[in-house]
Amino acid sequence: MSDLTDTTNRIADPLIVIPCLNEAMHIGTILSQLRAAMDRLGGRVVVVDGGSTDGTIRIVQECAAADDRIALLHNSDRIQSAAINMAVAMDDGRATHLIRIDAHCAYPDDYCDILLQQARSVYADSIVVSMVAQGDKRVQRINAATQNAPIGNGGSAHRNVPSGAYVDHGHHALIKIAAFQAVGGYDPNFAHNEDAELDYRLRQAGYRIWLTAATVVTYFPRPSLMAAGRQYFFYGAGRASNLLKHRIRPRIRQAKVMMVAPAVLLALLGPVHWLFAIPAALWAAYCIVTGLRMAWEQRDLMLTLCGPVAMIMHFSWSLGFWQRVLRSTTNTRSQVTQ
Repeated sequence: MSDLTDTTNRIADPLIVIPCLNEAMHIGTILSQLRAAMDRLGGRVVVVDGGSTDGTIRIVQECAAADDRIALLHNSDRIQSAAINMAVAMDDGRATHLIRIDAHCAYPDDYCDILLQQARSVYADSIVVSMVAQGDKRVQRINAATQNAPIGNGGSAHRNVPSGAYVDHGHHALIKIAAFQAVGGYDPNFAHNEDAELDYRLRQAGYRIWLTAATVVTYFPRPSLMAAGRQYFFYGAGRASNLLKHRIRPRIRQAKVMMVAPAVLLALLGPVHWLFAIPAALWAAYCIVTGLRMAWEQRDLMLTLCGPVAMIMHFSWSLGFWQRVLRSTTNTRSQVTQ
C-alpha cells in the first residue's frame, strides 16, 4: 500500500517503456525527446516492438546504436500488456519507477521531468495524465473533436484537463514498480482496457492513483471511420472483459453506451410497431443535435459530423461489449455441459 510517511519517494533511474507496433511516423521523435530527458534525469528506454513492418525497427536500431541507454525487445505476443510486463521483468529490479510511453502520442519535452516531480511530491503509487486528441487530416480531426467532447468520452476524467485529484483510473504515465509487481503487472490476456483493469487491482490492494494537472498527452486518433469503429469495438470488448473478470457493475455512462446496440436491434421491429424504434431514434437525435451544437459553438461547419461519428463509436463499443459478454456466456455453458 501507499506509504504516507515516506516524503522522499526515493527514485532510482526510471525505466521508460515504449510498447509499439508500426509507429515509424512517431518513434524517432519520441526517442529524440527521451534521449534529452535521460541526459537530465538518468534512466533507460526500452522499446518493445510487436512485429512492425513499416520501418519502426530500423529507426529504433539506429537510435540504439547511437545511444546504449536505448534497447529494443521483440514482443511475440504483440499486445501492450505483455510488452510492458516483459520490459519490467528484464529490468530485474534496477528501477524503482516505470514510465509508460505510448508511441501513438505526442509528449511535452518536460513530460518525464514533471512525472518524477509528481512522484516525489504526491502521496500516490501511480501518476496518470489527461489525454487530449488531435488530428491533422479531415477525418482524423473530426474523430479527435468527438473524442475530446463528452459525447465521445462520456465525461471520463482523464479525457478532460483536470485540476489534480485522486481517481479510479487514468491514462497510464508513471507507476512504482513495487506496486506494479505486487498486483501482478498487466493482465496479458487483455489486449485492450488493460490499464483500467490494472487500476482496479491497484485500488483493491489499497494503492492510490493521482491524476495530475501538471502535464497532458496528445493522442492521434485513427485517420478513418472504419479504423475508429474497429478500435471502439475492441474498447467495448475490453471493458466487458474487465467487468466480467472482477464481477463489477458498469457505471451509468458505460451502461448508456452498452444499450446502443440492443436499441438498434430493437428498432428493426419498427415495422411491427413504431414504439420499438423510439430508443434508437432518441439516441440518434441526441448525437445529431450535439454535433450541430458543437459546430455552432465553435463556428466550424465540419463539426456537424461529430454526431454521426459519435454514433459509429457508440455502436461499435456496444457491439464489442455484447460480443464479449455473449462469448463468455457461451464458453461458460460449454464448460458446464462437458
